[in-house]
Amino acid sequence: MSDAEEFDAFYADTSWRVLGQLWTMTGSRAEAEDAVGEAYARAWQRWRQVREYDSPEAWVRRTASRIAISAWRKAVNRLRAHHRATPDQELAGLGPDHVALVHALRQIPVDQRRAIVLHHLVGLSVAEVAEEVGAPQGTIKARLLRGRRALAGWLSELPDPGDTPHQANTGKENRDG
Repeated sequence: MSDAEEFDAFYADTSWRVLGQLWTMTGSRAEAEDAVGEAYARAWQRWRQVREYDSPEAWVRRTASRIAISAWRKAVNRLRAHHRATPDQELAGLGPDHVALVHALRQIPVDQRRAIVLHHLVGLSVAEVAEEVGAPQGTIKARLLRGRRALAGWLSELPDPGDTPHQANTGKENRDG
């Protein structure tokens, strides 16, 4: 049996078991798959040595565990470095108005959303928005107009309980007739 055939048989026999063990350890299938894949790649690079161990599977499992732990440590260190590098900033909480605005923006077409955000939230002029998105100023004005109309329906103050946001804006009732 060649090295490749032997390794393939080893992988087929052990990979699901090792993946399950790492998945349980990390709590994340994606992280487990990454660590296990890297461990098997390292095992293949050293296959002539690894296959001589009492338990090549244990070597792969231990290597995968170390890879996962190393990834956690790197993530924690990045977070710590980020917190050290940035001064304490109190961010305003997400109030109901902010949440409602974000929800409403997600309901309108992306071109209108982009124009609204760049013009009203970022503060760019119509000409600057047009330049940034690569569209004529007239198109940007139309997107702003349509976007504001659409947002008005989603952000109306007192809609009837049975109305959709657009019905509340236009005054159409959700009744027969």
